[in-house]
Amino acid sequence: MSTTFIPPVTEIITYCSFQLQWPSKLFFPRWYFVLMLLLNYLGKTGPKTPLMAAATFSVGWNTFACSESLEKPLNWLLFNYYLTTCLQSSVNKHRHMFVKQIDMDHVMKAKSIREFDKRFTSVMFGYPTIDDYYTDASPNRRLKSVAIPVLCLNSVDDVFSPSHAIPIETAKQNPNVALVLTSHGGHIGFLEGIWPRQSTYMDRVFKQFVQAMVEHGHELSNM
Repeated sequence: MSTTFIPPVTEIITYCSFQLQWPSKLFFPRWYFVLMLLLNYLGKTGPKTPLMAAATFSVGWNTFACSESLEKPLNWLLFNYYLTTCLQSSVNKHRHMFVKQIDMDHVMKAKSIREFDKRFTSVMFGYPTIDDYYTDASPNRRLKSVAIPVLCLNSVDDVFSPSHAIPIETAKQNPNVALVLTSHGGHIGFLEGIWPRQSTYMDRVFKQFVQAMVEHGHELSNM
């Protein structure tokens, strides 16, 4: 999946908001790549989005930094190589659809997500180079243009989203963005306690955010 392919997201949100008449128009996707896609969508559409509010967690803000972090030896061994094989398996099932445009044998030899993106994703979506794709895919570039309330939860120990690449200063300059950082939580974790079997910190924060938007969202139009 490309984190820059905005048209399908626009169509889905428009359909759900106007055809299905979503009552609250809140958007909370729960897949890492879709979260990045959501932020890119919000940055591109600005005040034109039909959404009232949105929330994200563990977003990779700078694709270059995310890739570099995942290419560190231990992170590559634990995460990068396995995820690369998952991506390869997904596209290999449908390789007959891509063989005329992409060298699938070369794709299947990729040893990292960056190599996979260079050989498949960037080519599939028409980018001249992997750098062009990664630049366009990074949500930090569009955060300043977000025009609805967005809650962004990240942990500074998330290897998928290194802390030095989290756009803290940009978030400070946009009153629509609430960037919440925790010392621990990892990637999509935010567990608490010695035996973390109850709701997570993320669950509680998002519940409060949803409640606030549902109860007071109508006040936003008066601000």
